Amino acid sequence: QVQLVESGGGSVQPGGFLQVSCTASGGIVGFEVTSWYRQAPGKQRELVASIKYDGDTIYADSVKGRFTISRDNVQNTMTLQMNNLKPEDTAIYYCNGWRGGISHWGQGTQVTVSS
Repeated sequence: QVQLVESGGGSVQPGGFLQVSCTASGGIVGFEVTSWYRQAPGKQRELVASIKYDGDTIYADSVKGRFTISRDNVQNTMTLQMNNLKPEDTAIYYCNGWRGGISHWGQGTQVTVSS
């Protein structure tokens, strides 16, 4: 059974920074693509950033230049560094991984940006 577990998140003031991490049971190296999604209250879940096994990354326009996704196949973790946070970044952040044609999700971690 594959498990993705998020950690980090929390509350921060606008302009601040946070980091969220995702650990995969059995190793993250087996995932072709790993991603961060987020879902704000009353809105659909949206893609924030993705990183492929070869290191290729993509970002949502709303976070480009502020967020950085990384992946460590030895430590079995994927990390999202979030800088210059804005109130509109407030959401539950979910870790996602594709492996063998199956999509796996973590349980989510809350990020709140508020003054």
